[in-house]
Amino acid sequence: MDKMAMRWTRWVGSPTSLVVHTIIFLGCVALGFFGVNWDEILLVLTTVVSLEAIYLAIFIQMTVNRNTESLEEVEKDIDEIQEDVDEIQEDVDEIQEDVDEIQEEDEKEEKKELETEMTLKQIQQGLQQLVSDIERIKKSTHQE
Repeated sequence: MDKMAMRWTRWVGSPTSLVVHTIIFLGCVALGFFGVNWDEILLVLTTVVSLEAIYLAIFIQMTVNRNTESLEEVEKDIDEIQEDVDEIQEDVDEIQEDVDEIQEEDEKEEKKELETEMTLKQIQQGLQQLVSDIERIKKSTHQE
């Protein structure tokens, strides 16, 4: 039934349907020129068009209902995708926090390394000064 409704609504909405309906209506009008009673032609034509309109409305509503169901499914999929995107965003935020922590730790380590280097340079300078003082004292004691 659904397939027939889809085919019928697709056909009625086509240019071919427009041509066929126009030919049928012109044929009915032509019958009047060939001696058929106008009241009978209009009665039959009105009845046929009314029945066609009723069935067409039903088929169109079936198509609308099917499309609505399809849209609801798409809406559910979009909601699920949005939830996934939200979860991914949370994961990205957590990763960013981890990266920030790692950067802070790296900065602390670099600062400690710089402090250690400065301390070692100061010790080295102090030792060099001590060695030069010792040498100077040795020279001065040898000269006496």
